[in-house]
Amino acid sequence: MSLIIAAAQSASVPGDVPRNVAHHLQIATVAAEHGVQLLVFPELSLTGYELTLARSKVVRPDSSDLDPLRHLATRAPMTVVVCAPVLNEKGQLHIAALAFCPDGSVLTYTKQHVHQSEEAVFTSGPGGPALRVEDATVALAICADAAHPEHAASAAAGGANVYAAGVMIDEKGYARKAALLQTYAREHRMAVLMANYSGVTGGEVSAGRSAIWSEDGQLVAASTGTEEALVIGTKQHGAWNGIVSPLSFPSATGSQVGPL
Repeated sequence: MSLIIAAAQSASVPGDVPRNVAHHLQIATVAAEHGVQLLVFPELSLTGYELTLARSKVVRPDSSDLDPLRHLATRAPMTVVVCAPVLNEKGQLHIAALAFCPDGSVLTYTKQHVHQSEEAVFTSGPGGPALRVEDATVALAICADAAHPEHAASAAAGGANVYAAGVMIDEKGYARKAALLQTYAREHRMAVLMANYSGVTGGEVSAGRSAIWSEDGQLVAASTGTEEALVIGTKQHGAWNGIVSPLSFPSATGSQVGPL
């Protein structure tokens, strides 16, 4: 059976959850046309990487505002992983990944390794369950999680054969973090997906260049720039093939997205 996974290199409107949901839906619709079974968006994609806005833009996993994504996941069928600020039962704020699954359920993963720059706003979370996508076991990571080798090692020990990270990585940190992810793929025999932002968010300029690596650390597909795009990897009969599909509709920020 084939497995088709994709990283959404996308832009977000600062703090505008409804508009970002609509834009996520546009991208997910294109992904569904490609037969994608797992689609992953960048860190805090529903609000943008806007630390000063996070507390006022909390997202509830069961919110009806997210129903368009929930319904698309069921119809496609496709597991859609988006990121947002989420409160726990103690009122602590986590950076979370919300996985909308084809069976209608929503699984929550919370970032375990909050970056020093985020500590004034967010609390480290306990993580969350792996996802089942067809025959694959998918472990989620959010940005700085993937800077800790023990995080990837734990995922592999738990049986993951796909490690999927939604990130916000700038040019300064890109080479080191991409090399780490490639190393995890090779050392742990996991396919690795990295979904980075397009453009500017929270005053930070994303390096873009979202990518997918195969279980032997070979690059399957990668964006070459920062424009909005889908980076798609297909595994069939044990072999990976990849494409980058430009997204040419107006972006969430209102600007027309051109080809890569």
